[in-house]
Amino acid sequence: MAKRRKPRSAAFKAKVALAAVQERRTIAELAKQFEVHPSQIQAWKKGLVDGAVELFRDPRRDREAAERQAREAELYEQIGRLQMELEWAKKKSAGFD
Repeated sequence: MAKRRKPRSAAFKAKVALAAVQERRTIAELAKQFEVHPSQIQAWKKGLVDGAVELFRDPRRDREAAERQAREAELYEQIGRLQMELEWAKKKSAGFD
């Protein structure tokens, strides 16, 4: 019969991932110590390293970028409307010649 998965808390995963990042022990030693498969430790370590960027992200810059994109989209929409009106005006004025 297959083993049942043990639910692991976020704190446990963080502890194991930090131990893996510190590299004081091999992944195999950590797997034995924490009773977790080595590939799972590698996945948690990768998640920790990839997610570390989010800790230092400046939310003000993200907000400014979102506002800038919204303003840019609004301006492109306005340009499109004005171009449509110009084409309409050109067609209507062509009949007066």
